[in-house]
Amino acid sequence: MKKKMTINYIFNLAYQILIIILPLITTPYVSRILGPDGIGAYSYTASITTYFILFGCIGLNLYGQREVAYHQSDKIAISKTFFEILLLKIGTMAISICVFIFTVQMMNQYKLLFYIQLLDLIANMLDITYFYQGIEEFKVIVIRNVLIKIIGIICIFTFVKTKVDLSLYVFIYSGTLLLGNLSMWLTINKHITRVPFKELKIIKHLKPTLILFFPQIAISIYTVLDKLMIGLITNNTTQIGYYEQAQKIIKLSLTVVTSLSTVMLPRIAHLYANDDQEKIIDYTKKSLQYTLAISCPIMFGIMGIATNLIPWFLGDEFIPSINILFVTSPILGFIGISNIVGFQYLIPTQRQKIYTLSTILGSVVNLCLNCILIPYLLSFGAAIASVAAELSVDLFQLVCIRKEINFVDVIKKSKSYFIASFVMFIGIYLLSKYLYPSVMMTAILIAIGGIIYLVMLLILRDELLFGTVKKILKRRS
Repeated sequence: MKKKMTINYIFNLAYQILIIILPLITTPYVSRILGPDGIGAYSYTASITTYFILFGCIGLNLYGQREVAYHQSDKIAISKTFFEILLLKIGTMAISICVFIFTVQMMNQYKLLFYIQLLDLIANMLDITYFYQGIEEFKVIVIRNVLIKIIGIICIFTFVKTKVDLSLYVFIYSGTLLLGNLSMWLTINKHITRVPFKELKIIKHLKPTLILFFPQIAISIYTVLDKLMIGLITNNTTQIGYYEQAQKIIKLSLTVVTSLSTVMLPRIAHLYANDDQEKIIDYTKKSLQYTLAISCPIMFGIMGIATNLIPWFLGDEFIPSINILFVTSPILGFIGISNIVGFQYLIPTQRQKIYTLSTILGSVVNLCLNCILIPYLLSFGAAIASVAAELSVDLFQLVCIRKEINFVDVIKKSKSYFIASFVMFIGIYLLSKYLYPSVMMTAILIAIGGIIYLVMLLILRDELLFGTVKKILKRRS
């Protein structure tokens, strides 16, 4: 069991790292070709399209992963679950697609981009990634998605040459998403068997998935609505472009921070089905400590290199993104914690009420602060609102589970990560003021930051680092 979990984590982490590396290749190119206005136009239309995907999926991806995990040792039960969730998803997404087409007909601006992003809705209707996540077959997901993403990158560099190629860029992005999801169907027959239609009970999944759907609506308010509100309040797609590109850097880093919870959700669900509460608590505490060990240096590292990174990575047009990136960086730690508590602990153990209330609180905080701050601070105000929203989610969840998981103890065990990361930040932030913005200088700053962090952990005798080293040495001996 532990070996499979480790292999899944390695595959998922490798994939998440690749997700970071690939955009590092395309983002500087696309930022210079399309500019803040083009990036903003795409981000604005994508934020609206995301809502149709959200309402079409009604939480079925997350729900499906959990339900498949519950039955992963029973092929008949898992096949019934797969077909029931698939048919429900096709039905709800078909309704959403019809409403989307009708809505686009009523719009006067960006109509072509919206029609192209219809492919996104079709891709999500046919997405069965949740099944492979539920049976803990992350290798299939990783290999196929990597190949498709490489194809997408080749297409971007080959065909996107000027600002007028914005629609082509959107088509490549949406088309590769659809192609990647279709590729998941190639091996599905190995894992399921045919089930008579009359034995399927599709409607029974509607109520439980809606329970998971409501918090996803709330989450979308502070992950998608911010860009929509920047556009509506400022009527300036350039401001969306500044915000979008800063957020993109955060999201690239976030994939490493949240990769653990993706792997652990089906494992925790399986333990819950077997009533192993002690192991669930142990896994959750260790996951929180590990997440802090990863998120703290990344968070402080981004703050330290922001002024050196943005000018060469995005171009001089995106200089305003520096302040947005700096103030948004703490969100890495906050989302890392909420992913462990929410996705890894609350959802698999069917504590959806706490999860739902926390996301509602976060959405209210974000919505209120967006209305107050965006008119005066523009995209910078939206960044502050997002960080405050994620912090409120964390605080609510941790207070609710304080009797099961004492977060104060986790912080005490993790204090070395905060100290080491802060020392690292001071060092690279001061050094960055004397280095000319370039790929080489940023790489040097990252390398120096990593060395400072590891040396500080050694000085502080961090138990996680020493424990990992001892295990490696023991296996080699």
